[in-house]
Amino acid sequence: MAKHKFLLHEEEDSVGVAVADIEKGEKVYGAFLHGDKLVDVVANDNIPLGHKIAVKPVKSGDFVIKYGEKIGKCYQDIQTGDWVHTHNLKGDRWGKK
Repeated sequence: MAKHKFLLHEEEDSVGVAVADIEKGEKVYGAFLHGDKLVDVVANDNIPLGHKIAVKPVKSGDFVIKYGEKIGKCYQDIQTGDWVHTHNLKGDRWGKK
């Protein structure tokens, strides 16, 4: 079985959280917290430990989903394998406006 480098919480999540540094061009596997399903993604960017990697595309203006919850809106298109951080995501921590 492949060793995972990111974790996902729910099936509908659009991002996973890196549990190790991920290098651009690296094929990495993500594991769900429940069950034994794996997701594989090729990283488009270097992604530091603790940061988010996109596991599916998200269009500009759409919500990014983590923990099965909306965590913010992206303000540029995000592709599978992209680093998701403040350069392409506006947080929604304090509620919807």
